[in-house]
Amino acid sequence: QLQASGGGLVQAGGSLRLSCAASGRTFSGYGMGWFRQAPGKEREFVAAISWSGGSTYYADSVKGRFTISRDNAKNTVYLQMNSLKPEDTAVYYCSAGQGAGAYYLPGYWGQGTQVTVSS
Repeated sequence: QLQASGGGLVQAGGSLRLSCAASGRTFSGYGMGWFRQAPGKEREFVAAISWSGGSTYYADSVKGRFTISRDNAKNTVYLQMNSLKPEDTAVYYCSAGQGAGAYYLPGYWGQGTQVTVSS
């Protein structure tokens, strides 16, 4: 089970850090990723990180503003979001899956956490 938290309401230019904790099972060896879904839009990829944390990959829309990281000892993955824009408003979902970089393929999903950025 994946439990996402850390969403909220923030002004444009602000920051939030999302967390996703795994419980009930280990995702040892799995890559982890974040996706988001805005109202009326399809779910889209945001960022992914390899099991070791040595490889990360970002959507162009968040590159340079968001940072994905993980703490395997805590079974937790993070998404640090800086310089937030109103278009970042969405429900953010964490995932565990296979592959790395642009080839990351989610297999398990957590529940979403709402991020709202006001202008």
